[in-house]
Amino acid sequence: MKPAPAPFFILIALIGGLAIFSSTLSKTPVLPLFAQSLGASPTEIGWIVIASTIPGILVSFPAGALSDHLGTRKVLLASLLVFASAPFLYLWVDNAWQLMAVRFYHGFATAIFGTVASAAIAERYSADRAARLSTYSSATIVGRSLAPFLGGVLISLASYDAVYVACAISGVLALGAGLLLRDARPVRTSATARPHFWASLREVLADRGILLVSGVEAAQYLVFGAIEAFLALYAAGLGIPAWQIGIILGVQLVSIVFAKPLMGRISDRVGRRRVILPGLVLGAASVLLLPLVEGFAGLTALSLAFGLGFATVTSSTAALVADLTRNGRFGASMGVLRTVMDVGQSIGPVLTGWMVVASGYGGAFTLLAAILLGATLLLALVPRSPQPG
Repeated sequence: MKPAPAPFFILIALIGGLAIFSSTLSKTPVLPLFAQSLGASPTEIGWIVIASTIPGILVSFPAGALSDHLGTRKVLLASLLVFASAPFLYLWVDNAWQLMAVRFYHGFATAIFGTVASAAIAERYSADRAARLSTYSSATIVGRSLAPFLGGVLISLASYDAVYVACAISGVLALGAGLLLRDARPVRTSATARPHFWASLREVLADRGILLVSGVEAAQYLVFGAIEAFLALYAAGLGIPAWQIGIILGVQLVSIVFAKPLMGRISDRVGRRRVILPGLVLGAASVLLLPLVEGFAGLTALSLAFGLGFATVTSSTAALVADLTRNGRFGASMGVLRTVMDVGQSIGPVLTGWMVVASGYGGAFTLLAAILLGATLLLALVPRSPQPG
């Protein structure tokens, strides 16, 4: 394989940061507030919030497989067209059902882009694959982190429309940058695309190793989604003020941004399993200890530890899936990983909410810790790959 041009990685990280910034700006914190201003009921707001997650489950896999044969550039540009066009649709929304429809459409952008961008990086880089994937992920997290602050300012100083205009600007910039992308290899002709497309789906779905690693990723994101949803509520129930809760959650995010590239580089040197396993154990231990801690300092330390564990695991799972991929079907493999991950992240808050009602935070956090420890068993069953892993 020819080495990728140096600008590619910088370009894809820039595009990812702009695209995810635009996507996050459209929902945090504006979405529930905008929905409420339209007269949406709490139930309708719940459906509006999850509307954008459904495309991730529906299209990540086929979009990834399609990119293997049409080329990553075409599929990425299709997702960037959605990023650029969806924000303008919010400006015409005047009821809850319209907002739900726009959110569903907007969800296709992140579902397709996240899968295919990871595939494009995995295809181009092998020796430093985990480091590249992790650094790219951190770039998107930076975009995701900045969006809520700008959104809050624009709502306070201007209007909801101003937020969506800012989303549109960022989405259009991402599309403009995307036009500079090039495929790493010649794409297959349309005459052969369809049979190879279905062959990709069958081959990847039959790969036990890829499915097992995807299960590990799903378990990690299930717990991440649950902690994201309930750690703030748990802390508030202890009487911790909002500004301190912000710090508790903030240190977790900061640890992820800075730890992922470092752990990715370590994974490239020592192997994927040697990084993923301690990350799962660290995450499980930090979650298990949460109900035993009631102060700001303790919760901050555990939140930081959980972030480090999450960064450690996710720095290597996508790279391990890429290592296990055969016949260059990186898009299909990443599509499986993303689909299973989305299912896990969607289940997390629902399962945890049920457990909090049934047995309190102690029972809920214990179950989440057990899920992470169970993921270590899945990791042990993953077959060895010919590449570092």
